[in-house]
Amino acid sequence: MSKPSLARGTRDFGPEQMAKRTFIFDTIRRSFQRYGFLPLETPAFENLSVLMGKYGDEGDQLLFKILNSGDFSGKLTDADWQEGSKPLTSKISEKGLRYDLTVPFARYVVMNRGTLVMPFKRYQIQPVWRADRPQKGRYREFYQCDADVVGTDSLLCEAEIVLLLHEILPALGINDFTVKINNRKILTGIADMIGAHGMEGPLCVAIDKLDKIGKDKVVEELVERGFSNESVTQLDPVFSLSEGAEPFTALKNWLGSSEIAMKGVQELEEVWDLVKTLGLENPKIQFDVTLARGLSYYTGAIFEVKANNVQIGSISGGGRYDNLTGTFGVPGISGVGISLGVDRIYDVMEELNLFPENQKTATKVMISNFDQPAFRFGLSILPKLRAAGINAEIYPDSVKLKKQLDYADRKNIPFVILIGSDEMETGQLTLKNMKTGEQQKLNTDDIISSLAETNN
Repeated sequence: MSKPSLARGTRDFGPEQMAKRTFIFDTIRRSFQRYGFLPLETPAFENLSVLMGKYGDEGDQLLFKILNSGDFSGKLTDADWQEGSKPLTSKISEKGLRYDLTVPFARYVVMNRGTLVMPFKRYQIQPVWRADRPQKGRYREFYQCDADVVGTDSLLCEAEIVLLLHEILPALGINDFTVKINNRKILTGIADMIGAHGMEGPLCVAIDKLDKIGKDKVVEELVERGFSNESVTQLDPVFSLSEGAEPFTALKNWLGSSEIAMKGVQELEEVWDLVKTLGLENPKIQFDVTLARGLSYYTGAIFEVKANNVQIGSISGGGRYDNLTGTFGVPGISGVGISLGVDRIYDVMEELNLFPENQKTATKVMISNFDQPAFRFGLSILPKLRAAGINAEIYPDSVKLKKQLDYADRKNIPFVILIGSDEMETGQLTLKNMKTGEQQKLNTDDIISSLAETNN
């Protein structure tokens, strides 16, 4: 018999890890709800017609396809088998696991647009699957936490994303972070200004590497990508743009003649102003002209969040898109969204030791089990503890106390209620603090009050 194993690129999360992950999810969910986002869930798998063609050729290759049920190959001819994998796939598979949460969201909006209250604010916390090559930090199954607003062009949405990030990250203990912001219109304007109209894609792929490979290597790469020497020379201001308190002054001087770039600058200035008006003191926002994530996807603001002083990439990203639903035949529904990377946030919090010690998912108190009468007595107390919101359990077997206390210790249960014949007679139970070893005699109501107090 072969030993069981995990599918490559997937992980088990034990109770200790799940307590930490639940803390992250709960913190994010609370903030999403506070900002008026409504919960949404979509199925784990979608029709391939919904998924294919939305992520480019590479994305299509990374979709997990599901074989049709029953005799999936029964109607295939010899010719079908010879056609190659792409045409064959469409004949034996009609569904696939979702690749992200955005395309299913777009499908949902199109199918329900008649009944949705617009603007529609939704959040979604669910796993996604990618048939990627597993490596450190890259998995085939992982969670995404998305919040999007669709049906409005208002820049208030961008400003509220900034505030949302300033609420979620400190609530997780991550206080040293930077929200980097750019605008696709500025990048388009730069490409136009240097005589490389429509080449903002390759331009930004190269510029995005500035902090990793330096200016000279970026210039080399641009020349290799077909940019003329004249264009590269005109690009010089990008390498020295101000990141001070007024980051847009130099940009206006340089790109003043580009209408689209000025529109991008104006949008970002309004976001900065709205963030200030909303009362966020000392916002950790920074204009970054080299930020270009998911360029083909975004049409306005682009966000990326870095946790400082840790060796981990971005922990959140997003932006404005003007045509979320266009691929489903309903153009013109603008939206803006943000996605938080739970796995990376988890790694940052582990590295910085930010998880709270007392996880509310764990057992708070265990009742001992000396013998049958004590067991029955304990059973009468157990529901009262739980009704008071205290996570509680009773040891199921009458065994030596040492074994029971070892169990509580290994499960990090902070309190044990010891019930013997004296305790049953007097009603004064012994509450043992497993950390300090301190014991005190209390009646049931006082124990509940004491534990409920430390539960908050």
